[in-house]
Amino acid sequence: MKSYKEWSFKGKFALWFWVLFVAGTLSVWLLFVLISNGKIGYLPPLDELQNPQNRFASEVFSSDMQSLGRYYRYENRVSAQYTDISPWVKKALLATEDARFEQHTGVDFKSLFRALLTLGQAGGGSTLTQQLAKQIWSPRAGSRLERVTQKANEWVIATQLEKLYSKEEIMTMYLNQFDFLYNAVGIRTAANVYFSTTPDKLTAEQAATLVGMCKNPSLYNPIRRPERATNRRNTVLNQMCKYDYITETECDSLKALPLVTKFRSVDHKKGQAPYFREFLRQVLTAKEPKESQYPEWNKQQYTIDKKQWDENPLYGFCNKNKKPDGTHYDLYQDGLRIYTTIDSRMQGYAEEAVHEHITDLQKRFFKEKKKKSYAPFARNLSQEEIDGIMTRSMRQTDRYRNMKKEGHSEAEIKKAFNTPVEMEVFSYDGPIDTMMSPLDSIRWNKYFLRCGFLSMNPQNGHVKAYVGGPNFAHFQYDMATMGRRQVGSTVKPYLYTLAMDEGMWPCDKTVNDAVTLIDGNGNPWTPHDDHTKNRGDSVTLQWGLQQSSNWISAYLMSLFTPEQLVRLMQSFGIQGQLDPVVSICLGPCEVSVQEMVDAYTAFPCKGIRTEPMYVTRIEDNTGNVLASFTPKSHEIISELTSYKMITMLRAVVDHGTGVRLRFRYNIQAPMGGKTGTTQNNSDGWFVGFTPSLVSGCWVGGEDRGIHFDSMADGQGASMALPIFALYMQKIYADTELGYSPTEQFDIPDWFDPTAGCK
Repeated sequence: MKSYKEWSFKGKFALWFWVLFVAGTLSVWLLFVLISNGKIGYLPPLDELQNPQNRFASEVFSSDMQSLGRYYRYENRVSAQYTDISPWVKKALLATEDARFEQHTGVDFKSLFRALLTLGQAGGGSTLTQQLAKQIWSPRAGSRLERVTQKANEWVIATQLEKLYSKEEIMTMYLNQFDFLYNAVGIRTAANVYFSTTPDKLTAEQAATLVGMCKNPSLYNPIRRPERATNRRNTVLNQMCKYDYITETECDSLKALPLVTKFRSVDHKKGQAPYFREFLRQVLTAKEPKESQYPEWNKQQYTIDKKQWDENPLYGFCNKNKKPDGTHYDLYQDGLRIYTTIDSRMQGYAEEAVHEHITDLQKRFFKEKKKKSYAPFARNLSQEEIDGIMTRSMRQTDRYRNMKKEGHSEAEIKKAFNTPVEMEVFSYDGPIDTMMSPLDSIRWNKYFLRCGFLSMNPQNGHVKAYVGGPNFAHFQYDMATMGRRQVGSTVKPYLYTLAMDEGMWPCDKTVNDAVTLIDGNGNPWTPHDDHTKNRGDSVTLQWGLQQSSNWISAYLMSLFTPEQLVRLMQSFGIQGQLDPVVSICLGPCEVSVQEMVDAYTAFPCKGIRTEPMYVTRIEDNTGNVLASFTPKSHEIISELTSYKMITMLRAVVDHGTGVRLRFRYNIQAPMGGKTGTTQNNSDGWFVGFTPSLVSGCWVGGEDRGIHFDSMADGQGASMALPIFALYMQKIYADTELGYSPTEQFDIPDWFDPTAGCK
């Protein structure tokens, strides 16, 4: 037997080849064993492999199944099922990233050896399963050695994933995980952001574009680098042709197409119903109210919130309900699907109506205040009062609070607020670059009128449209539900309801003259009225409401106690502070738009008030229903009283303060409503209803001291009613919505509004 020294070169080479091969194989085997047993590297626990902690954004849907927006903390990822994804995406992905996906079991050794032999020129050798393992469980490596260890970990995790999931599930998880940039995480969001479509509708060339980004979403981004993205798309199309997913002719035709995107940036301040989405977010994530957390002056809000927590299953949903693992639902990463009552078309019409009227009204407001030293405030305010408002507003800013924390004196802060700096300010014609002091910018923002609008179905409480202001990006305070303003004459229907419920009739008469009441302090109170030309006339109660007569309201108030009216208003759903004083009959109380619309549902619904309903059901990210919601109704007045009130409130629209709906906007549909204007024109209101829709609107300044000086522009019929009118015009013009201008109120034939007066 020859000694090793006598062996030929060929023999020595063969020996060392096999020694190294066996040693390498054993080393790889040992490495896998150690990783599999958790001795080195990181192998996720079995339960984590079975339930990867995917963070999915929760999505809000309209009643007509349009996406209104999403809630997310880190990643705007929305789950897509395998059946929701276009076949073109699947074909492009397999052809480009893992052609042998159906054959391997997590690691494709054939592709791996090819990659090693060609030094990566023929592809990286990583399978889709390995890439998925990297996406979920591999942090960014700090060194090459760490990356080698990670690679081995990914092989082990990939083989485990292949045992636990089907090929379809692995592909779906991969597509749901990939970050396509621009807050587009996952194929569903990417389809929406880059092409304004859903993943099931992606075309072959669109699918090739998105799959091409999987190699490097920044380098091949169609928005940042369209030329490179086009070349990469064409490479993907060539791969699809190579593996017979498309023909050569189809490939050539698709490659000749220009790269066309329909980019839609993701921003929670943009899109439809931003005020509603923010309102819904606060409702879903509300915590159980603690009285100690509410200041003494706001205890009424604690009472409201506590009642919501106790009685409304939607309020605090995420903190009331737990997942199977025992933790509470996280709105920002659990992928909840929230199905709302909002109709995207009606929401669009409401936003259009607000924009059309407010931009026009704003021009009139600027014109009235032009060159006025007190602008945008009213002329009846003293300089001291204006300075007080501005100081309070300054102290409410983040700039002021931050400077206070930094230890600046009041004098230093005031100097900073009065020093002009470069800034961008809002206008309806687009942002304006200017030099302005921070204090002047606060005053500039106060020029812009605010509004709140809400529309709902009185039969089932479904809120169909919700607008909390004129522009969410710049004026985020929600005047549909959060804001409360004096309601003025829109309170009068409650007083008349009290009278009708006590047996009075619309045709009952009284003398139109001043009435003096004694308030709780024993002082006389005589309201002013504009209808002095009819003074001394015998008028009906119906005339009193349609003309919004303060004297007739005072007469009715003399027949009842303020406590009676307060109790009735509370049964109508008014939750805020209601002081039982005689002047309450003229509406000095502060109420939200939502409460006013809620209250008026009792009139067209035979005395039954239906609470606003915003969500019909909530599902988890796999489609399991977590909660369903049903409307809540309350019988508060008799059917007979509701018929009387419909008669009088229709007269307001047909012959009274709401008549411009007929002659200016040419809306002839049966409807009732009430205008409202508070002292000094500070608040303009209109609440109107048809048999199947109740809508309310408030318009005013940020502060009550900001308003029109003239009644012509400052009354509710000028400020708020036009938004309702424009909205209803659009609703009736869209016949697919099902709202007909010929729809009649459900009043029985036996009802005669003059019967009680014979």
